[in-house]
Amino acid sequence: MFGTDESPETKLARKFWKDLDDSPFIMLGLKGVDDDRTRPMTAQVDVPEDGDKEDGGQIYFFASKSDGVGQAVQGSARAVATFVGKGHGLFAHIHGTLVPSDDRAVIERLWNPFIASWYKDGKTDPDLQLLRFDTESADVWEATPGATLKAAALKTLFNIDPGKDHSAEHQATIDL
Repeated sequence: MFGTDESPETKLARKFWKDLDDSPFIMLGLKGVDDDRTRPMTAQVDVPEDGDKEDGGQIYFFASKSDGVGQAVQGSARAVATFVGKGHGLFAHIHGTLVPSDDRAVIERLWNPFIASWYKDGKTDPDLQLLRFDTESADVWEATPGATLKAAALKTLFNIDPGKDHSAEHQATIDL
């Protein structure tokens, strides 16, 4: 990359966490269950107290015990999630395990008026299910403005195929 020694993996991981903070909406689903559809969920990232949002944190979801993903998780379940950044500049396919969590401290930290609107009895609602997403890795793609136009120009004017170089800089599998 020009002007930085940061690896594509580091750059894309930081961009992923920044974009997720900006637009925390993920399509989340379970592998190996009868209903393997993904559903829109709002990711709640629990950044360590001394941490940086660009370095991420533990991902949680508030779900319903009686419906969808929250109902389907029994103990723990393999999960898959897809994420698209707000401006369609970043795409990610995330792998991991969903685990029900009874951590009251996390519920307190992450609770907000938007979450409260889904649960009539608030933090003590019997249908409230906190899910911890133990992520393993994510395949991340960065869509850069004008990349297709630049590739076409390089090919037409100089007979250069930027495909592999461009891909290596803008796609990576990252650890989360």
